[in-house]
Amino acid sequence: MITKVKNIILYILTGATVTTEVLMVLVAYSDRLNPVDHPVLACAGIVFPFFLLFNMLLLVTWLCMKWRKMWMPLMGFVLAYPSIRIYMPLHLHQEPPEGCIKVVSYNVASFYYDKKNQDAHKNIFDYLCRQKPDIVCLQEDVNMKKEYQDSLLRLLPYYDTIHINRPSSPLINALGVRSRYPIIGKERIQYETQANGSAAFFLKIDNDTVIVINNHLESTHLSDSDRQRYTDMINGDMTSRDAQAETRMLVGKLGEAMVKRAPQAEAVHRYISEHSRYPIIVCGDFNDTPISYVRRTIANGLVDCFVESGCGLGVSYTPKGFFVRIDQLMCSHHYKPYGCFVDNSIHASDHYPVVGWLQRMD
Repeated sequence: MITKVKNIILYILTGATVTTEVLMVLVAYSDRLNPVDHPVLACAGIVFPFFLLFNMLLLVTWLCMKWRKMWMPLMGFVLAYPSIRIYMPLHLHQEPPEGCIKVVSYNVASFYYDKKNQDAHKNIFDYLCRQKPDIVCLQEDVNMKKEYQDSLLRLLPYYDTIHINRPSSPLINALGVRSRYPIIGKERIQYETQANGSAAFFLKIDNDTVIVINNHLESTHLSDSDRQRYTDMINGDMTSRDAQAETRMLVGKLGEAMVKRAPQAEAVHRYISEHSRYPIIVCGDFNDTPISYVRRTIANGLVDCFVESGCGLGVSYTPKGFFVRIDQLMCSHHYKPYGCFVDNSIHASDHYPVVGWLQRMD
């Protein structure tokens, strides 16, 4: 009898393992799907960490019950490794060599994310002063108090911005670049959007003309109540019927936003390809997960600085329940990245800044 029960358990466990491996691998490569054609399936990347966690539990379970079967969850990890490396790379910290360019990318939420925090302007200003960056790319770069704007010019004397919202839009948004190097030109990358966008800033660094592309791609437009219901669902504080309705609503909104972001990412990639003779730095708020069509499209032909030199999940979006890195830093092969990380030491926005060092390659 005991043997029979054990065999049934092993049979069920084998089925669960095979199902998990197949689904995990499919999710791992869901970034190949264009959301315009597959708006629901393209959202699969958001559940990738849950499959990683469940597969790890299966690995431990097989280790305890029948270790010879561990090859099944291990095979899943092997097949999904390229996406695992993108989602949570593991690199030992390397000190950047002398002469590197230090870049900070930060969605500052218009300097008014926390209305109770009256010092948001000062906190962000103090943070940038401590970092001593060479280039700062800000998203939602509006409303900074003049006193801090002027003071920041003493640290980074070159500053330019492009407003990216439509004149008819009630939203105000802008992309700004502050730099230790002269900004000699700028242009907006054209694509359809209401209050988001991408812009290229041309910097003169030594003998190079370097293009810095700052992005704030289409937002998902989840309300505070949407986020709270999502958190309740993750925590299990919701009935099964409500959780199903919440899942459908969330997937619908995510898919709709992904459909809008896909051509935006393609426009940015075309711009990069057309200017590939220049050294290029790409950063900003992509509003999408590491396993997504958007990140994969823009990263095509570039070096993802966090993937190549970072460590861990690098969660850059702060609301509870959202364990994702939606802010990115990339560069052309003219550079080698060092020590890229998401800095969670400052809490003045609903994002954390991404910081990295770039060494010019001969």
